[in-house]
Amino acid sequence: MASETHMPGPMCLIENTKGQLKVNQEALKILSAITQPVVVVAIVGLYRTGKSYLMNKLAGKKKGFSLGSTVQSHTKGIWMWCVPHPKDSKRTLVLLDTEGLGDIEKGDNQNDSWIFALAILLSSTFVYNSMGTINQQAMDQLHYVTELTDRIRAKSSPNTSDVEDSADFMSFFPDFVWTLRDFSLELEIDGDSISPDAYLENSLKLKQGTCEKVKNYNLPRLCIRKFFPKKKCFIFDRPTHRKKLAQLETLHDDQLDSEFVGQVAEFCSYIFSSARTKALPGGIQVNGPRLEKLVLTYISAISSGDLPCMENAVLALAQIENSAAVQKALAHYDQQMGQKVQLPTDTLQELLGLHRACEREAIEIFIKHSFKDVDQKFQKELAAKLEKKRDNFCEQNMKASSDHCSALLQDIFSPLEEEVKQGIYSKPGGYHLLIQKVQDLKKKYHEEPRKGIQAEEVLQKYMQSKEDMTNAILQTDQTLTEKEKEIEVERVKAEAAEAAAKMLEEMQKKNQEMLEQKEKSYQEHIKQLTEKMADERAQLIKEQQEILALKLQEQSRLLKDGFQNESKQLQEEIKHLKESMKKQSGGCVIL
Repeated sequence: MASETHMPGPMCLIENTKGQLKVNQEALKILSAITQPVVVVAIVGLYRTGKSYLMNKLAGKKKGFSLGSTVQSHTKGIWMWCVPHPKDSKRTLVLLDTEGLGDIEKGDNQNDSWIFALAILLSSTFVYNSMGTINQQAMDQLHYVTELTDRIRAKSSPNTSDVEDSADFMSFFPDFVWTLRDFSLELEIDGDSISPDAYLENSLKLKQGTCEKVKNYNLPRLCIRKFFPKKKCFIFDRPTHRKKLAQLETLHDDQLDSEFVGQVAEFCSYIFSSARTKALPGGIQVNGPRLEKLVLTYISAISSGDLPCMENAVLALAQIENSAAVQKALAHYDQQMGQKVQLPTDTLQELLGLHRACEREAIEIFIKHSFKDVDQKFQKELAAKLEKKRDNFCEQNMKASSDHCSALLQDIFSPLEEEVKQGIYSKPGGYHLLIQKVQDLKKKYHEEPRKGIQAEEVLQKYMQSKEDMTNAILQTDQTLTEKEKEIEVERVKAEAAEAAAKMLEEMQKKNQEMLEQKEKSYQEHIKQLTEKMADERAQLIKEQQEILALKLQEQSRLLKDGFQNESKQLQEEIKHLKESMKKQSGGCVIL
């Protein structure tokens, strides 16, 4: 996506019509054209809390996402705006503005839960926007976070335990940013000034106790602490007088509260510098087409009554991309072989050497563009198709050589055949003249360049086809005794037998070369696959180590605050994570 002219304003990505979520195909077309990695920022919050204003600021515009000016929820479904990243020309910023949660017009909050879950699944930075302070009412309004385990599955296996799910969720959940609007409190604890981040951390502290009220108090806080690997908080003063809020998008910065202007600038700066590229588990970066496929997969699951599943989404995406990677690799092989191979080649090794070079590049392309190739299904498909293409080239090479040699023999020997027809050699001493002439012509044939691998075989077949003619001239040559004729017949037989033996040896050599080539191809696949799996394993272990560090940090906090039971539950998660990491350090499955 070269410039913002591709998308001058936002467009609805997921429509919410009469309680049904539906994908907008026009928006998907825009996503499919974005080849760069995407930074996806989604904002969620109660309706009429100024979400769209912040998103317009991130887009660098005053207008764009609809602000509305009444107490009605203005944004329906999820709207998308793809703009150039202000700080990184190699990435695209995808902004997702969601319809306001808790809209009384909807009556049913079922869709609110799905909108919230989709914003989590699609984003790399998740902004939760609310009014005022982080009090119990604000936490109660964030009840959607406690329902995430009922709305999203990390793995397709129904037997996956909650213990494992927590770590799995952390591996693909976005960074969490809480934006507090019209914030009027002083940021301090016990008289000491604190940062907005410290305020958020303090607000997420748990209460001691086991009664239902305490459990309900702790649950959303535990969910935020457990599921979101990175948390950030921003506070915003009221931008202007209440009467002017309806004209907010038309007001200049000098007409707004200076504190508010500075706070918005700080928020935008953080997003531009710190918001991560959207990635799938395993460090797989998401671009426009991948985000498009994720949208389709999740909406399809919700529409059919299933839960969106990250593992299934990744595997569905992998199926599409790995199939495309096979085609891309084969197209490269065809192009390179078409440019480099000139048939017929002098030797089989020459052809196989070119094949090996092009095959290596094709495998590299496949490895680069593929991921999650379960049981190496697609790489095996590529190997089989490359082998078939190699065999086709070998057949074409033999045919090209045979055709060229046959035409060459016809060109060289046709004058001799004409002389035989005219009876020039049907005379005393004619046989020796014929043999001498044949030797001269064979020498001329051998001197011709680039005849290919069928040169000897075609020559021998040609000579065999002329045996009756040669034998007839031998038998009619009156200068030779019967004994000399017998000796000559035996000599010709011996020569033919020697040529046949040489052809057999050559065939065995070709077969051996083909077997060696097959082994080399196999080893090349193994080499590149092993390197890729080692890289993937290292990436996965790195991600798990980061999650482990966060969990150990959280466990330390829980112990420090005296929450023994919660600490024990977390210890189980840590134990499962360590076991998973231990399994990952084992060997890899190969073709």
